[in-house]
Amino acid sequence: MSLRFFKAYTSGTRNRSISDFSEITKVKPEKSLTFFVHRSKGRNHRGIITSRHIGGGHKKLYRQIDFKRNKLGISGKVYSIEYDPNRNSRIALLHYLDGDKRYILHPFGLNVGDEVISDFEVPIRIGNSLPLSKIPLGTDIHNVEFQPGRGGQIARAAGSFAQILAKEGFFVTLRLPSGEVRLVEKFCWATIGQVGNLDIANIRLGKAGCTRWRGKTPHVRGVVMNPCDHAHGGGEGRSPIGRSRPVTPWGKPALGQKTRKPKRYSNIYIIRSRKAV
Repeated sequence: MSLRFFKAYTSGTRNRSISDFSEITKVKPEKSLTFFVHRSKGRNHRGIITSRHIGGGHKKLYRQIDFKRNKLGISGKVYSIEYDPNRNSRIALLHYLDGDKRYILHPFGLNVGDEVISDFEVPIRIGNSLPLSKIPLGTDIHNVEFQPGRGGQIARAAGSFAQILAKEGFFVTLRLPSGEVRLVEKFCWATIGQVGNLDIANIRLGKAGCTRWRGKTPHVRGVVMNPCDHAHGGGEGRSPIGRSRPVTPWGKPALGQKTRKPKRYSNIYIIRSRKAV
């Protein structure tokens, strides 16, 4: 992937850059693997906003991604690499030998025509999926499961990958993209390689409208609101928040306050927190 930079024809294009989509080989998605998903726009069943700053955006179809990679022993050939509006990574369409078609996350370095396979004993090659116990130490992996059979939940964003640090007994030690080091069951499955579309972090939107196209509405600071709308609001002119610490609109501590439960069941699996990195 590389970036396309705009000339300063307008204020919105002065600092704008987008992907050149050079790796995309097919424009229209596979019809059998797409379906419509209702977008709540942050509202619950009564129409009340429960998640702020969500709304608008371009209409999009959901692509059904195979996060479980549970088609064992059957080789699949990469038919195309496509754009997915629901995630910042690309997706690859696989045509299996038995005629089945599935989407997977596109790993960096996987090209059209390459073959991938999921099984307990497969070569350590980009795109192949196998249990953590079968993967060598130091290997970059993505789409890692938290629980066996549940499907990949770790390292699915563009450019992300986890790394196997050690194996001992029932668990495998992983370094996650956040820097956290934790234990995961050795029976969990993962895919070899790093998620593609690495230059996504270098894209500059250029104008506020690009954010609105993505379904995000403006985020207004609490200090410019009225007291009835936010705990930081009110005062004459530009005034401080008037509290000992910043709080949320509902009065709970914000900006640095730890929100993870101290007695959460999975704390015993965390060897080093991401905050220590």
